[in-house]
Amino acid sequence: MLNRGYAYTSTISSKHHGRALLSHLASLYPHSTPEAWQQTLDNGEVTVDGVTANGSESLRLGQTLVWNRPPWIEPDAPQHFDVLFEDASLLAVNKPGGLPTLPGGGFLESTLLRLVQQQNPNANPVHRLGRATTGIVLFAKTSQAAAQLSADWNTPRVQKIYRALAQGVAQQDAYDIQTPIGLVPHPLLGSVWAANPNGRPGGKPSKSVAKVISRTAGTTTFEVRLYSGRPHQIRIHLASIGHPLVGDPLYGPTGQPLATLPGLPGDGGYLLHAQFLKFHHPVTGEPIHLEAALPSGFFSHG
Repeated sequence: MLNRGYAYTSTISSKHHGRALLSHLASLYPHSTPEAWQQTLDNGEVTVDGVTANGSESLRLGQTLVWNRPPWIEPDAPQHFDVLFEDASLLAVNKPGGLPTLPGGGFLESTLLRLVQQQNPNANPVHRLGRATTGIVLFAKTSQAAAQLSADWNTPRVQKIYRALAQGVAQQDAYDIQTPIGLVPHPLLGSVWAANPNGRPGGKPSKSVAKVISRTAGTTTFEVRLYSGRPHQIRIHLASIGHPLVGDPLYGPTGQPLATLPGLPGDGGYLLHAQFLKFHHPVTGEPIHLEAALPSGFFSHG
C-alpha cells in the first residue's frame, strides 16, 4: 500500500540547543545513517522553522523541526479483523498477526486503528498489542468509556490473560515474575524495553503470573496473567525466567536483547495471543467476559 506520506514534527529542547542538525537527526531517528540523512536533507525533505535545511544548521531552543517524509510503500499487513463485542460505548476485536495496532515502524495506513475507524470514526484503542501478537484489542467509542477503562486498566478490575508458546521445558508449574522493565541499548533503535539488568535505575515495577498449560520435548505453553502494562512485558518476563517465546527475534534467555543481531520489536515469528479479557462495562457496570479463539499455530505445538 502506498500511503500519503507523513510530516514528523518535533521541537528543539534545551539539551539539543547548539547541536548540528545532521547529528541531531541521526540520533533522533537512528534507523538511518548520517549519510542517509544527508541525502534526505539534500532532497529538501527537512525544514527548521519552515525553512528548508541543509544539515549544517546549529539548532536553537524552541525551533520546530519537520521531516516531510514522502509517500512510501508500507510492508504487507492483513486488512481485516473479527468483531467480538460491540455496543454504543465499546468495540472489541480479534487482531490478526502482522497488523500493527497503531502507526509506527514503517506503518502509517496499514493499522488496526485505521481499519476500525473506517467503520467507527470515534473509536480509539484503550491499549495496544504488538504487531505479531494476536487477540483481543478493546476500543472505546466515547470519551466517558475511554476515561473509565483507562482508570481501571492496570488494576484488578481488568483481567488480561494471554497464551504464549515458549522455548524450553518449564521446571515449575507456575511462576510469579516481577522482573523490572526498563530501557536498554539496541544497536538499531538506540534503546528498547527489556529486563532491567542489575537493578539499574529506570526499571519500572512489573508483574506477570505464568502458569504451565502444556509441555513438549522442547517447548512450554503458558497462560500468562498481566498485573502491569509494560511494553513487550510477556516477551520480556518469560525470557527473563529462561523461556523466551519460540521464534522471538529480539529477546534472549535473560530478557535482554539478543547479543548478536537482535531483531526489532515489531518483527514476528512468535506465538503470543491475548485470549481473555474480563472487566466491568464502563457505563452499565455489567461484567464483560471476552474470548478470542486461539490461532492455529498453538494446536501444532503440543
